[in-house]
Amino acid sequence: MPHLLIIGGSDAGVSAALRAQEVNPAWEVTVVVADRYPNYSICGLPFWLGGEVADWRDLAHRKAEDIEGQGIRLLLEHTARAIHPAEKTVTVVDKAGRSQQVLYDSLVIGAGAVPARPPIRGLEQPGVFFLRTMADGFALRDYLEARSPVSAVVVGGGYIGLEMAEALARRGIQVTLVEYLPSVLTTLDPPLGALVGEELNRRGVTVATGVAVEAIDRQGGQLAVIGSGGFRVEADLVLVATGVRPNADLAEAAGVETGRWGAICVSRAMETNVPHVYAAGDCAETYHRLLERDVYMPLGSTAHKQGRVAGENAVGGQAAFAGTLGTQVVKVCDLVAARTGMRDDEAREADFDPLTTQVETWDHKVYYPGAHRLHLRVTGDRRTGRLLGAQIVGHRAAEVSKRVDIFAAALFNEMKVKELNDIDLSYTPPLSTPWDAVQMAAQAWMEGRGNPEVKPC
Repeated sequence: MPHLLIIGGSDAGVSAALRAQEVNPAWEVTVVVADRYPNYSICGLPFWLGGEVADWRDLAHRKAEDIEGQGIRLLLEHTARAIHPAEKTVTVVDKAGRSQQVLYDSLVIGAGAVPARPPIRGLEQPGVFFLRTMADGFALRDYLEARSPVSAVVVGGGYIGLEMAEALARRGIQVTLVEYLPSVLTTLDPPLGALVGEELNRRGVTVATGVAVEAIDRQGGQLAVIGSGGFRVEADLVLVATGVRPNADLAEAAGVETGRWGAICVSRAMETNVPHVYAAGDCAETYHRLLERDVYMPLGSTAHKQGRVAGENAVGGQAAFAGTLGTQVVKVCDLVAARTGMRDDEAREADFDPLTTQVETWDHKVYYPGAHRLHLRVTGDRRTGRLLGAQIVGHRAAEVSKRVDIFAAALFNEMKVKELNDIDLSYTPPLSTPWDAVQMAAQAWMEGRGNPEVKPC
């Protein structure tokens, strides 16, 4: 019986295993998982730590017994130490240190990503945390329950940083969020990122932007976070959320090619340069449909899709990854922020002729109670009229995710901005307007395109 070996559980690895078993049950499938949690939502950790999800077990996409019930063998608490392509084996070590050589006919590397460790002195201090694994979540939970901290510093204003700032504030902790760039949530343009920062301020979170954290020192029973411009704040705990890097060292040591971001280079079939070796998820590059080239964009939704493609092809299939648009969404207190495609600056770097316009409109008819403002930015190409990207910030009840998905579907199908007006979108006064906010934003862009006096936002 041919054997498919997968390194890494979670999104890409388990998706690959399930798809392989589904497509070709004649293959034996084994997944090597470094911990005891083969398919848990790491994205859900902030909501559990903040108390919105009561039980950490509810974060499981699938339990181990569910996966094994599909005929998949799990090697839990096993670590892959070396890949030997010539012999088609992987050295695997269990938690007791015992080593074995596992044979494969096809190999999928779904090793994910690890936290990026910024050049900050003092990251090893007790009370300084990262958040990337279930073990990280348990360690932080234990510290919160044992120490009952009253103050915290979150370093990094990206998705995890924002979600954890809210989660800690929910627990009654005084939170300071520190971001190196001029605004938080830098996947959005600064005017929309500023709205997110203001929302955190309203919830009692102190937001400090334009600060480069340089050191974390222990001062008595507290941690002192020291940064540029004389910045200094003391707190009971520090969470570092400054992004991730691909976990590709094992693959690289085996001769698997990596790219400019250190991620594994793959074809759209998720093949590496090494025969019979595939890669997927946060350890691998991903094809961008608009740029028509590979980028590094670690997203859970992408990992699931890539994993399915890798698993299918590893057992003889002919699937292709359709590509990403970088569609993302995050909830921050009572706001939701989302984006898809490219911002104005990204489009210009890609040799488009972008125009970005911004509108503010209502999410549904104002006469129906509970209407909220939506802030939308649309980027399109002046020359061709092609839609290039969109960003939205609005109230969490304003269906922001629905609307960014409309833009994402339009981008996927290479639509022009004006064609958004022709889409037959639903309407009822409690939920929308006759011309939906998406279409009103498109109309504003068309007006801007036809007016040479309109400058990009």
